[in-house]
Amino acid sequence: MGKSIAIDGPAGAGKSTIAKMVAKELGFIYVDTGAMYRAMALYLIRRGISRDDTAGIEKACEDADISIAYEDGQQVVLLMGENVNGLIRTEEVGNMASASSVNGKVREKLVSLQQKLAAEKDVVMDGRDIGTVVLPDSKCKIYLTASSKVRAKRRYDELKEKRIDCDIDQIEADIIERDERDMTRENSPLRQAEDAVLVDSSDMTIDEVKLAILDEAKRKL
Repeated sequence: MGKSIAIDGPAGAGKSTIAKMVAKELGFIYVDTGAMYRAMALYLIRRGISRDDTAGIEKACEDADISIAYEDGQQVVLLMGENVNGLIRTEEVGNMASASSVNGKVREKLVSLQQKLAAEKDVVMDGRDIGTVVLPDSKCKIYLTASSKVRAKRRYDELKEKRIDCDIDQIEADIIERDERDMTRENSPLRQAEDAVLVDSSDMTIDEVKLAILDEAKRKL
C-alpha cells in the first residue's frame, strides 16, 4: 500500500497548485482527480451525450478507460490511451465535468481507478471527497479553503493574464453557486473529514501553505 496525502476543498482554493508542489518536494505522484473527471467529460462530449442524459452517461462511462502516466516528467492524462492534456481545460469540458461528476456511476468508476493508483504508488491527491470517500484511510488529510472573495480574485487575475475578459462579481457568484452544488450533492458531497487539518489560505502565500502541508505530512507519514 502506498503512502498518501489527501487534499480536499472548494473550487479555486489552490488545491492542485499546492498538491503538485508537495508531490514534487516529497517525490510522490500527483494524481489530478479533476483532470480525470474532465477526461470523462471529454469522452461523453465526444460520444454526443448531453449533460441531462443520465442513462446515456451511466451506460457510456462503463467503457471509458482513463489513467495517469508520467512522460518526460510531465503528468499525462490518458483517455483510451490518448494524451488529452491539451483538450480538457475548456469551459465546455469544465461544465460537462461539473454536471457529470455528480452521477453516482461516473464517480464509482473514477474512484476505483483512483484507489488502484493509490494502492500501487505514493500519491498526493486533491479533489472534493478524497479524505472522505476515495482515500478514507489516508494518514494525512488536509482541508484547504479560502474565502470566496479571495478565490474569485485569484481566478480573475488568472483570466486577465490570459487576456480573457471577465467580471469579478460574476466569478464570485459562480464560485458561491458551485460551492453550494458541491456541498449539497447527493453523492460524496464536499465536506471536511473529521481527521483532516484545516488550512485557510486566504491570508497565506503559496509557500506558507506548502510548508504547512509538508510539516503535517512529515508528522503523519
